[in-house]
Amino acid sequence: MGDGSQEMTVYTKEDFTDGTAPFEEVYAKRDNPFEYERAKNKMAEVAKMAGVSNFKKLFDGYCKTMRKVKDPDYVDNASDFEGQEIELNTGPWMADDSGITREGYMGEIVACVHPILPVKRLVNIDTGIEKLELAYRKGKQWRKMIFDRRQIASASSIVGLSDYGVAVTSENAKYLVQYLHDVENLNYDKIPESSSVSRLGWIGEEGFAPYVENLVFDGDIAFKHFFESVGTRGNFEKWKEAVKTIRAEGNVPAKILVAASFASVLVGPCNCLPFFVHLWGGTESGKTVGLMLAASVWANPEMGKYIHTFNSTAVAQELSASFVNSLPLILDELQIVKDKKDFDQLIYQLSEGVGRNRGQKSGGLQRTGTWNNCIITTGEQPISNSHSGGGAINRIIEISCEDTKIFKDPAGLVEVIRKNYGHAGKLFVDALMEERRMDLAKATQKGLYKELTETEITEKQALAASLILTADALIDDLIFKDGNGLAVKEVAQFLSTHEEVSVNLKAYEWLMEWLAQNSARFDEEQEKMPDIWGKISYGSAAVIRSVFNKACTENGFNPTAFLAWLKRNDKLELQKNGKGYTKSVKINKIACHCVVIKQIEGQVEGFEEMETSGRTFESEESH
Repeated sequence: MGDGSQEMTVYTKEDFTDGTAPFEEVYAKRDNPFEYERAKNKMAEVAKMAGVSNFKKLFDGYCKTMRKVKDPDYVDNASDFEGQEIELNTGPWMADDSGITREGYMGEIVACVHPILPVKRLVNIDTGIEKLELAYRKGKQWRKMIFDRRQIASASSIVGLSDYGVAVTSENAKYLVQYLHDVENLNYDKIPESSSVSRLGWIGEEGFAPYVENLVFDGDIAFKHFFESVGTRGNFEKWKEAVKTIRAEGNVPAKILVAASFASVLVGPCNCLPFFVHLWGGTESGKTVGLMLAASVWANPEMGKYIHTFNSTAVAQELSASFVNSLPLILDELQIVKDKKDFDQLIYQLSEGVGRNRGQKSGGLQRTGTWNNCIITTGEQPISNSHSGGGAINRIIEISCEDTKIFKDPAGLVEVIRKNYGHAGKLFVDALMEERRMDLAKATQKGLYKELTETEITEKQALAASLILTADALIDDLIFKDGNGLAVKEVAQFLSTHEEVSVNLKAYEWLMEWLAQNSARFDEEQEKMPDIWGKISYGSAAVIRSVFNKACTENGFNPTAFLAWLKRNDKLELQKNGKGYTKSVKINKIACHCVVIKQIEGQVEGFEEMETSGRTFESEESH
């Protein structure tokens, strides 16, 4: 015994085969690596002299036994990576800083040349789908990434981890899949499990993302920065004072934008549909600053952080809406959309709150995204136009700031909200989760909706306005406490009435203008006209049905729906049996199916009234 300079005790063969004394002597030196190795070698010589040739193998068994006595969780092979956050049983795999290996029939098998191990299991709250968080290190810095199980369960797909710095090729992919599978299943109870989410907003009984404690984002990496932009920074009081100043100035557009941002989280709980708030006007009017103010309620208002532009595909906009979910989708620069006909499609797409069904590469359908929120947009022109359908107009609150500046000191406001943001939104959500607060919000919204629908305002416009006014009342009570909230009449001035929204009235106005603009094409005696579209006679206009259909479609109106409205409102001349929408009329001596609009006197300028007024087109049936 003694130190390394002393001779080893002489042991008999029975001491090695039946006792533990020689093993205890060497094991006692384990705290000094140098002396420990010398002692093992010397004792191996003593054992050999006593007739025992496998001392080192016996000693390894003794060491494992001692470790199990001292540590019930001891395993034969455990991960031994420098800086690892968790030690895991690696089963047949040797896992240390030199890599991950095991013995195979043909020699050593290498799964990976650097440390890698699963450190967390994530279960998505919405879908129940599990993902794994892997920690790996090349060099000194540990990195973490979340991966779909299907990606790390297949040799062909796990090669994709090489994009993130994992040393995996087609050669070792199969073994890396085996290693990760073995380690996870050997340590199922030891690997921590967390709830995860791939979006923002309300998440049922769990609360509101991203404010739920220990909630992990497991969504598309493209949305990671989007997710991380939502949070708090700076001083809440500085943000609040800046907004209170704007409210005190009676700045209605700015107050609506702020209230709409808060109102977004009420859309779902109040069982309402998504709606648009669109701010439009010339350059330097402060539109983008208004968007930044709305974004600062929840997130970093810098362009490209939480606010995005219309410079993306319809699919990308749908995915973004599904991602923000309950928070406002904020988009700048509508004029980037070149084709105005796309505006209505965009409005319908986003205000439905449900994405399109799409197939997966592996078969079946992708999960359909949903959202319940407010979409806040800006542009240099209105998002709707004279040909927009009533459904589209109904979903938008448009605020004109043409030839005016919204903010007195936009630069000063931007400086404040860039450094101080996110506190108000979290406070608002926390308050809504308090007992009876959400019930109060719902009751307030219903009362305001009832008040608004007693006027000529449409139901969908009233729903959107009631949410904005409800949110404004709540933030006045919870945050600002200044009594400078929105009045009903301040919001009502931007709302559409039933008459303004009626697409058929718009279509009829367009038709009268179209007839006036093209009067020469309804004169059979016009020799210069290459095409004749019909004729005008005795206060009525006959339009060849195919021409009528084409003109309606090109100008954004549904010809069949419009004809049904014209018939219901007694604006068509029909066959004697009253069926259908057309009447047979001779154009250039040829009988044609025509849409005959009657009673156009005084509505269409450019036509001379015939002296024999009161007569109508004679039907071919009478000949």
